[in-house]
Amino acid sequence: MTLKRMDNVLIVVDDLEAMKSFFTELGLELEGQTTVEGPAIGDLIGLKDVRATLAMMRTPDGQGIELDKFHTPDAVRFGPVDAPVNALGLRRIMFSVEDIDAVVAHMRAHGAELIGQMKYENSYRLAYIRGPEGLIVGLAEQLG
Repeated sequence: MTLKRMDNVLIVVDDLEAMKSFFTELGLELEGQTTVEGPAIGDLIGLKDVRATLAMMRTPDGQGIELDKFHTPDAVRFGPVDAPVNALGLRRIMFSVEDIDAVVAHMRAHGAELIGQMKYENSYRLAYIRGPEGLIVGLAEQLG
């Protein structure tokens, strides 16, 4: 058995258009969008009467983020929208960027909230931003 690669990360969203816009502004491209439904989908994911719209976003190097908006059954939210970074579960996605200051400024101009930033030794500058629905995105700029 050999693990070949990570194919994508799924984010269940309430406002699909806002999340697509956020990731587009960050530099991802919309690869495609479709609606799925029916017993085969329900059997795969363990739910009944599923109808969902999926949007596949791609990073410049080809990594995937799948955004899913469930129409039926309704999505379930656990915890607050603006959960802190130390909340249990998947807490952030991190991207490598060039010119972190420009990326942070651009994303803030499009509604993202700056959580914090720092320089890690002489190797990286890091920033955490919060996007729609409380999503935390890490940005890393390699120095030198």
